[in-house]
Amino acid sequence: MSPTPAAPGIPAEFSVAADSVRRIDVRQELTVDEIPAPTGLAPYAVALAADVAPVRHGRDSDLGTGRFVLLYDPAGSDEWGGRFRVVCFAQAPLETDIGLDPFLADVTWSWLIDALDERGADYVAASGTATKVISTGFGELARQGDGAQIELRASWTPTGFDMKAHVSAWGDLLCMLAGIPPLPDGVRLLTQRRAPRD
Repeated sequence: MSPTPAAPGIPAEFSVAADSVRRIDVRQELTVDEIPAPTGLAPYAVALAADVAPVRHGRDSDLGTGRFVLLYDPAGSDEWGGRFRVVCFAQAPLETDIGLDPFLADVTWSWLIDALDERGADYVAASGTATKVISTGFGELARQGDGAQIELRASWTPTGFDMKAHVSAWGDLLCMLAGIPPLPDGVRLLTQRRAPRD
């Protein structure tokens, strides 16, 4: 498939980069769609949304979600250290005891860096926050009990125009947060079946 030609007024290097974002090979565990990009962050942007498919817990599971945004400013940005900037978000529910792990935020950040390195994504100026949320239901929500989730917001500056490795690393992170380990090419997880509810 040949790259999409740049639309009139769209810088060629952004068109090439955006096309590489749209043409990634999506992991089978993810459902990915292009969404409207946020405005006001950069002159040009492309954005994706992803949800982790419920391959292990049944159709009623919510295993994780995320957003990937590629920003482009043809004038460059001293803050970014380049003309491109990736901004991503990943969130997943957790078992409460995992949410209480004092090293969870550090591990989550290391998973992102490891995913970028494993995919061979070249970048500089990575930054972000990892947030743990522990919740307890009260009143009408008391039957839900305790819950936890992890949320990672991160950004980095890619050093090339091909963004496939960056998007793939973000997808790997989403799956890791959902408890789905990275798999070699061509290997698939078996879907677990469970008995129907009464």
